[in-house]
Amino acid sequence: MGFTFSVLAGLSTGIGAAVALFVSKTNTKLLTFALGASAGVMVYISFMELMPHAGDLLQNAGRADWWATVAFFGGMAAACLIDRMIPGDENPHEFPEPCNMCNICATGEFAGTAGVKRSALLFTLAIAIHNFPEGIATIASAFDNVEIAAAVALAVAIHNIPEGIAVALPLLYGTGNRRKAFSWAVLSGLAEPLGALVGMLVLMPFISPEMLAILFALVAGIMVYISFDELLPMAERWCHHHLSIYGVTIGMLIMALVL
Repeated sequence: MGFTFSVLAGLSTGIGAAVALFVSKTNTKLLTFALGASAGVMVYISFMELMPHAGDLLQNAGRADWWATVAFFGGMAAACLIDRMIPGDENPHEFPEPCNMCNICATGEFAGTAGVKRSALLFTLAIAIHNFPEGIATIASAFDNVEIAAAVALAVAIHNIPEGIAVALPLLYGTGNRRKAFSWAVLSGLAEPLGALVGMLVLMPFISPEMLAILFALVAGIMVYISFDELLPMAERWCHHHLSIYGVTIGMLIMALVL
């Protein structure tokens, strides 16, 4: 079930890719709101569901719950390390303005040049690297509680829709081929079920209440880091500040109702 959730969450990247490729102009206000909502969903789940559950598991196993805090910051450190390994020009925080990108794609100017194509493919690889630990997060949640896994997968899926837009537009710019841009964007999302599969094979022999608690806290740290380092800076770059805050609030409210 956790693996199925990770596949569905990964495929939601294709929804964003389709939006990017089949609309005449990308709506930056909608993007801002969606990115803010994604951050709100992830932060709410991390602090209201994953961290309390990690603490409860540790206490029930007779362990000190401060280990959850250590694991939380360990998750943030791991996400930071992954981020540092990606060159700045290809990092997901650095994709071009979507409105400008759509205008360039419409005219076909510069499409298919070798340098731009290489940059777009490296950008897609960077997104895939970011998606890999999200798959591990989903499968780790499913080891203990399918409902929590569903909530994590929903958070990741919501986050992947604007991410699909961010992947598809540079690819369209670099290749000039809509079908190729859509296909590669979907493939970048499938790094999540790959991460889930690796997590399942590696973690399953060692699963215990203490291990689950540490995994939940690690996942919370990763999701909070992604929210503050990737999603909110992206949302703020189009100068619709209040829309990003409204998105954060609505995202938290949605998850409060869902949970």
